[in-house]
Amino acid sequence: MSFTTAAVAAAHRSAPPTTALPTTAPSAATSRGVAGGTAAESTREGTCDSTAASADASAHASADVTRVGVDAGGLELRSGAFAPKLLQRSADGRSVRIALVGARALLLAGDLVVLHVHVGAGCTLELVEVAATVAYDGRGGPPAIWSTRIDLAAGARLRWNAEPLIIADGAHLQRSTHIDLAAGAVARLREQLVLGRSGESGGAVLLRTRARLQGRVLLAEDLDLRDPQLRRSPAVLGDHRRLDTFTVLGEREQAPQALQLQGPGTLLRNLA
Repeated sequence: MSFTTAAVAAAHRSAPPTTALPTTAPSAATSRGVAGGTAAESTREGTCDSTAASADASAHASADVTRVGVDAGGLELRSGAFAPKLLQRSADGRSVRIALVGARALLLAGDLVVLHVHVGAGCTLELVEVAATVAYDGRGGPPAIWSTRIDLAAGARLRWNAEPLIIADGAHLQRSTHIDLAAGAVARLREQLVLGRSGESGGAVLLRTRARLQGRVLLAEDLDLRDPQLRRSPAVLGDHRRLDTFTVLGEREQAPQALQLQGPGTLLRNLA
């Protein structure tokens, strides 16, 4: 497993599970500040970003794009792989709660899933999911790709409390999340990764996260869990199959065992 973090990390207000991922595991993770790092680290990050950008461009060109947006001009809900449903809206229309409902079977080999989220200046969006998402056995086919792009204007707030993402045996998923925050914007994200269904150890998954605040890198992280032997190392996941991640971007969260970003942000991870 490769776990590279550029800008010490991100959180959420929900109560965490009981076992915390070690904050010091040199064999599993390398952490550095935004302006720090060696030339070799910078080259590796640049190569990874180029590969991610290429995969994202392919996904955006080939997939139905789900769009969720709220601003002073109104609400945008466009179905793709997900069908967004309005659950609640404030009287002034600037605060909304949206459910993401799967519009078809997800995630299968070769799937290209694209989600665009936009929150306008001073607006608030809460995203909820109605069920867990399963990445199914690809039977040797190409990986499923899930690309999410989030744009938060000045003073915007996003809260996304995701249901579990389950990686079944034989699955191969590459998921990337890109977040751009303007001044005063805040994102609070919770992700729940589960390796395998009952009786399974889980397939391959690569998670990429890139966040920028006012155009400057806030978080750049790759979580590579494609090698089952390496991820079972005591320095990585050990015997654990569930990884919960709580991320705050744009402000800091004080919590036990939290990792604070060099900029305003917090990351908290727990194993179960």
